[in-house]
Amino acid sequence: MSKKKRERALSDNEAMAVARMLRISPQKLNLVAQLHPRQEGCDRARRSRILAQAHRRRRAQVPGIGDANAENNHDLDVDDLVVAEAHVGKALVIKRSEPRGRGRVGKIFKPFAHLTIVVREVEAQAQ
Repeated sequence: MSKKKRERALSDNEAMAVARMLRISPQKLNLVAQLHPRQEGCDRARRSRILAQAHRRRRAQVPGIGDANAENNHDLDVDDLVVAEAHVGKALVIKRSEPRGRGRVGKIFKPFAHLTIVVREVEAQAQ
């Protein structure tokens, strides 16, 4: 006897991708995630001037993280995807120390973050 299959948390036209243990502080990653334009196409968001000017290390990863899951696992059309949600979670913090003057110790914190992207397939607008 096996357990019953769990219900899908998202609707049929949505896909979620989670990048765990990214070696960047959650504060920096959250700044980039909040700059990301919501309800715009994923390809347009990648070319966005706001993201291009955001001098953060993970700026390229934010818009494209959910595309592969949507296409391969859920058979969604990549051209019709928009970003529905993007949120950042806090992961572990590695603590190190560095010797300072007069026998003291300086603390060094190396934080990690989790990034969750939910993309949604919308109908193509007639032009």
